[in-house]
Amino acid sequence: MDTPRPTEAHRALTRLAGEWSGEETLFPSPWMPEGGSARARISARVALDGFAVISDYEQEVDGAVTYAGHGIWTVEQRTDECVLHWLDSLGMGLETFRGMWDGDVVSVVSRNPMGYARLTYDLSTDDALRVRMESSEDAREWSPMFEGTYRRHE
Repeated sequence: MDTPRPTEAHRALTRLAGEWSGEETLFPSPWMPEGGSARARISARVALDGFAVISDYEQEVDGAVTYAGHGIWTVEQRTDECVLHWLDSLGMGLETFRGMWDGDVVSVVSRNPMGYARLTYDLSTDDALRVRMESSEDAREWSPMFEGTYRRHE
């Protein structure tokens, strides 16, 4: 039997690896009714012989960390679907997002107790990562939660 090897979809995920930081716009929500701005850091590395990317995220508002998360990106080998397993400081337990790459953009969706969440990572600009999180009650009409642009640090 041949040893499994990472696929092109796995290799696409490695583009998320690196040290990133940048500014975020926080849209009005139950957690921050007035909206606002934040700084965020993402530290992501390729793991498990190229089959996963593991990331840690921290968001700061007014110099204090207000939210943190840990993600494990991988690929469903039968379908090339991207899978993000997410845990965070809100304590809601494991959330699983699924979706596909479309060129330089990967968009993944989860269903959770509050409805749906969609996370989009856009790598179409050199050395920039644009991220947008949206929520929906019905997976048809989406409301922005935050968006950020991060720069890679070597």
